[in-house]
Amino acid sequence: MTDNPVYDKLLSCLNAIREKTDFVPKVGIVLGSGLGDYAQQIDICAEIAYTEIKGFPVSTVPGHAGKFIFGYVDQVPIVCMKGRVHYYEGYAISDVVLPIRLMKFLGTEILFLTNAAGGVNPSFHAGDLMLIRDHISVFAPNPLIGANLDTLGVRFPDMSAVYRPELQEIIRTTAKENGIYLQEGVYAQLTGPSYESPAEIRMLRSFGCDAVGMSTVVEAIAANHCGLKVCGISCISNLAAGMSATPLNHKEVQEAADEAAPRFQKLVTESVKKFGASV
Repeated sequence: MTDNPVYDKLLSCLNAIREKTDFVPKVGIVLGSGLGDYAQQIDICAEIAYTEIKGFPVSTVPGHAGKFIFGYVDQVPIVCMKGRVHYYEGYAISDVVLPIRLMKFLGTEILFLTNAAGGVNPSFHAGDLMLIRDHISVFAPNPLIGANLDTLGVRFPDMSAVYRPELQEIIRTTAKENGIYLQEGVYAQLTGPSYESPAEIRMLRSFGCDAVGMSTVVEAIAANHCGLKVCGISCISNLAAGMSATPLNHKEVQEAADEAAPRFQKLVTESVKKFGASV
């Protein structure tokens, strides 16, 4: 035990997983809406439900299962987080990013973040895939607030290149090779769970945001802090508030993400295969 409860919980969760598997992943994947069936792409070695890990936060969102999947994509050892935890579910921000830090402790070197997002850029359409080049994090609590976990990273981490240029280039090349149209842009995380108002979307557009959602950024910050190489893709599941005449609802978001799922899965799988050469 230490004098830091966040670190103690992390070690406790790590021990719980290691009691069930000694699998060492090199790539971690967080599955957003539209990738729920991604397990079909994995040669599975082990599955551990979040409920089997004492103290681990459990997702309560429809369409988000709650388990870690360990296995291989081609020859690349991966851990897949099927169902993420969101700040709006009422968890402490340290719990929201606990799974990311846990992936690092398990051996992961690259973190592939995915999500469903609202399109803020007027040139985007529902079903587009967007490579995340950068993010805006001022709307959600920073997961590094509080005593710094020195064993993970420095007190004031640099954020100049959270989304690694070399991984972005692999994703771009992979999209081109597979005929997958790929947008690029800046993702903003707001807390949710309410969707943004039209005025908020106009504000985000003026800030230079291209997509908005309720996850990912805090995960990227925690990952960058602990030395993970990060990349990310958003599935644009709908145009944001005020950009179409249709009110927003979760069912339509899920349907649009499901429609894009085959392209989404293909891009993730083929990119991960290429990542294998760099880990």
